[in-house]
Amino acid sequence: MTAYTTFFGDGEHAFRLTPALIGELETKCGSGIGMIANRLFSRNFAQADVTETIRLALIGGGTTPKRARELIVAYVDGRALIETYELAVKILERTLFGNPSKGTDE
Repeated sequence: MTAYTTFFGDGEHAFRLTPALIGELETKCGSGIGMIANRLFSRNFAQADVTETIRLALIGGGTTPKRARELIVAYVDGRALIETYELAVKILERTLFGNPSKGTDE
């Protein structure tokens, strides 16, 4: 699975959901990856769908779990969900469909 790299919070970060992290996301959100993606894509999501997708993808991209949690607290918690919604959608699009531009990150 290809990582999605973009500016988030304090700098450039890589986001990647590995198979093990997808399993953890499913546990945290209480449903399968397809249902989580469906909820996000249709804008019928829960807060955990956004925050856990970002947190776990940070870990999969190489951020330590502690630092990932710190980034969530600083740049996701307490903010309007729409500010981070699009990032969660991009992460899930990359996880499910790969990189449509074949080798170049946006």
